[in-house]
Amino acid sequence: MIDFKNGKTFLCNETTKNLKSLCQTADILIVAIGRSHLVDEGYIKSGAVVIDVGINYDETNGKITGDVHFEQALKKASYLTPVPGGVGPVTVAMLMVNTYLAAKIHYEKILQT
Repeated sequence: MIDFKNGKTFLCNETTKNLKSLCQTADILIVAIGRSHLVDEGYIKSGAVVIDVGINYDETNGKITGDVHFEQALKKASYLTPVPGGVGPVTVAMLMVNTYLAAKIHYEKILQT
């Protein structure tokens, strides 16, 4: 969708050269790298929207954390999804929609036979 609107997209991982510099250019930064608090305010362009998809368990304090350091990111981001409770409910909702659609297709095939 972003490409369709002439936006630039980059798919990076933690071994991408100049990862921090690339992130600093993003208006929308979607983080799903699997490392607790990897992305801090230094990665974020002022006013960017940050979507934290990562979910990690911190064994030192027993808490669930995201890939983005929430408190630091708040200093720069215009919007930031929390972990837990950010994208998780959307995932569950879409799972329910897809389950319903699969059941409907299955039921319609049964009726045709």
